Amino acid sequence: MSWTTRGLRGSLFEELIEMTNQLYRQKGLALIQKVPTPITPVAVDNKARTITGAFFDKKSTVDFIGAAQGLPICFDAKETRQLNLPLRNIHDHQVEFMEDFRKQGGAAFLLVHFHVKGEMYLLPSETIVAAKEREKKGERKSIPYADFDRDLIVHNRGGFPVHYLEAINAYLSK
Repeated sequence: MSWTTRGLRGSLFEELIEMTNQLYRQKGLALIQKVPTPITPVAVDNKARTITGAFFDKKSTVDFIGAAQGLPICFDAKETRQLNLPLRNIHDHQVEFMEDFRKQGGAAFLLVHFHVKGEMYLLPSETIVAAKEREKKGERKSIPYADFDRDLIVHNRGGFPVHYLEAINAYLSK
């Protein structure tokens, strides 16, 4: 897929997550790294020293990986301007990686930003797997906003723009 056609969807949301991750690290709460997506440049502006066109080398796994208070975590950031999260935005290889990660004792999830509601949620990998299975049976091709667990809402508070550690704690306590 072309870098120029996909653009940088979700970049502001990811920047807020990155800011949160930096604050978590400074406060000794977590060490989470952005996973770089390998690309092959196909067009370069030598004067500006920038890549103007590229292709993804291979399928990426998740956007972020690390540990929080000794718990391995991995997650991907997704955004939607609808009142649902289309399953086509969640790739099978990502779900497979998150499930393998969870089976190894880690927490694996999506952070989902609903633009229309101005809300963010933690969506556990188990919920994603169940939705994908229903889709394969010809059922819904999305996860409706109403199905998101209100206990797993991600707040902007305490100086953390995307304070997802609280939602992880709520998820683990269930």
